Amino acid sequence: MIAPQTIFNLFQQEGLTFYTGVPDSLLKDFCAYITDNTSKENHVITANEGNAIALAAGYHLATGKCGVVYLQNSGLGNCINPLTSLTDKEVYSIPLLLIIGWRAQPGKHDEPQHCKMGRITLPLLAVLEIPYEILPENQEEAMTVVQKASHHLATEKTPYAIVVREGTFESYSLRTKTETNFPLVREEALKIVTSLLDPADLVVATTGKTSRELFEFRKSSGHDHNKDFLTVGSMGHSSSIALGIALQHSHRTIYCFDGDGAAIMHLGALSTIGKLQPQNLKHIIFNNFAHDSVGGQPTAADVVDFLEIATASGYTKAITAATVDEIYQKMKELKETTGPVLLEIRCNKGARKELGRPTRTPHENKTDFMSFVRK
Repeated sequence: MIAPQTIFNLFQQEGLTFYTGVPDSLLKDFCAYITDNTSKENHVITANEGNAIALAAGYHLATGKCGVVYLQNSGLGNCINPLTSLTDKEVYSIPLLLIIGWRAQPGKHDEPQHCKMGRITLPLLAVLEIPYEILPENQEEAMTVVQKASHHLATEKTPYAIVVREGTFESYSLRTKTETNFPLVREEALKIVTSLLDPADLVVATTGKTSRELFEFRKSSGHDHNKDFLTVGSMGHSSSIALGIALQHSHRTIYCFDGDGAAIMHLGALSTIGKLQPQNLKHIIFNNFAHDSVGGQPTAADVVDFLEIATASGYTKAITAATVDEIYQKMKELKETTGPVLLEIRCNKGARKELGRPTRTPHENKTDFMSFVRK
């Protein structure tokens, strides 16, 4: 293993001091070190990975220097457009360093939503014509890789990637923490909300711990899992999936269980929902102000007013809750209001260490859910 400080210092020696990106579980120790040791002006957590590429491009245009963009390999999908139409050598030829967490590296067990991207991460970089190196765990070898990357950035003026395998970084705990003081954590709020749903209601749950907590609650309650579509990947797209279902089954109530980081990642989805006015869509954002599933780094939810955005986008109503009593009260209001309607539930980050993962495969989840939808 290699200390996050070691890589951070190697980057500094090469003049790489500006960081942006979306947090990743494999990079959480490195991201935490960046947060603790970089000014706010030089470290920006973006809504999505494509935004980070563009932000690094702007940094280069302003300074002539190269930015560092960190991301999980799943986020490469969000990067393809700006990597091919903005930073590519055939367009503006803008250098930046990609630090990519390699989920589902071939030969490593991982969750189903990561397997395809894990298998194609290196071939995809090759197709994008982005040279790369895998980060060694030895300090001397790591220095060679960083120097090679720096030389490429300076001479070729195009992106370069360093791919990080699972377990590469030594543990580092974030010291610069922003704590909230709400009565509940997400799982507690989710249990209350789920217990108030009607038997025929459908749920589309966002990726990460939200889906995992929903699955475990259904299991512990003796409920079937067929009412829930667990969006194990595709961060930020749960509300659009819920919209697609709501438009075709207007007689059923569809709930989207969203997260603040996921909602912000593709915030434009709210405008589509507002424009189409699905009366049966109820959108719930569990807002803990953090990318809770990948290390607890902060989102921009402290400056985003979800209620104002929803109503400005055409939602019929937007309401908020934090306490147990408020959740009961606002859920009643939510159910009685013609959609699309938004409920923001403010809660604290954090999850049980023993939190499990769904034992139904994505294919089984899809089949069960589609059967229940058709009833």
